[in-house]
Amino acid sequence: MMLRTITNNFAVLTVVGVALAWVFPPAFTWMTDGSIRIAGQPLLSVALGLIMLAMGLTLTFEDYRNLTKLPRALAAGVALQFAVMPLAGYAIAKGMGLEQGLAVGLILVACCPGGTASNIVAYLARGNVALSVAMTMASTLAAVALTPLLTGALAGAYVEIDRWNLLINMVAIVLVPVVLGTLLNRLFPRAAGAVSGLLPLVAIVLVILIVGGIVGGAKDQIASHAGVLLLATFLLHAVGFALGFVLARMLRLGVTEARTISIEVGMQNSGLGSGLAKTPAFAAQFADITQAALAPVPAAISAVWHVVIGSLLAGWWRRG
Repeated sequence: MMLRTITNNFAVLTVVGVALAWVFPPAFTWMTDGSIRIAGQPLLSVALGLIMLAMGLTLTFEDYRNLTKLPRALAAGVALQFAVMPLAGYAIAKGMGLEQGLAVGLILVACCPGGTASNIVAYLARGNVALSVAMTMASTLAAVALTPLLTGALAGAYVEIDRWNLLINMVAIVLVPVVLGTLLNRLFPRAAGAVSGLLPLVAIVLVILIVGGIVGGAKDQIASHAGVLLLATFLLHAVGFALGFVLARMLRLGVTEARTISIEVGMQNSGLGSGLAKTPAFAAQFADITQAALAPVPAAISAVWHVVIGSLLAGWWRRG
């Protein structure tokens, strides 16, 4: 009961977490400032890996096999995910004349896969949860190659992107933990089943800590760019939700499928985006250190917008 309450109020908890991080940054910045390392890895990378491991624990190898059949709704959804959001991110960055760090950060989060939070929102919206989970899984696996390629192509207008380093990070943070989780589920199904009920809670807590850490650590930069940041990230997600629904309906998919695709396209793995932008190798691509510090910020703000818009849509669609 408590888990369901927490899950249903994900948007509220994210906003509260960000507000607390703004008032008292040290409560969150320990997650993202690199001061804590586990086995030589920064805590942020470990946390992202744990979120992906949690996702993998809910999957079976049969789920991977089912993806190869690619029903129309799934194929269309994943295609829209990697067409609508990256192009929208690039267009908004160019159209608003964003400075280098904000532009690269916005494009990076736009090129990320769908986030696990979308599965929660799809459930609340009475969408097709199986399609939502399959889309998150398919876009996450595709992102291992597509996120570096698309980010390099689109953000390359602002700064030279090291696609190879981004690919290595995607393999380490995304692919390995997801496959490892699936393997553990196969080898120890009873143990995996026992913990799977808590996994959404773990993912929610970690995402809020990551977003809070980014916001708390970049408080000054956010304050000085608040208006343009809030508008750019709002537009990115509003376009994603709207075009996800409209284009899915134009492809003659049902209303339930269109709503699900709208949620999947509109909601990004913002934690992954901010985590990738926080890596030293990514920051080193910028000649100006202040621009490097700005790059993770759009992903943190986007994490707030997408759960707020998604939750409002879910509430509306739940009634209809």
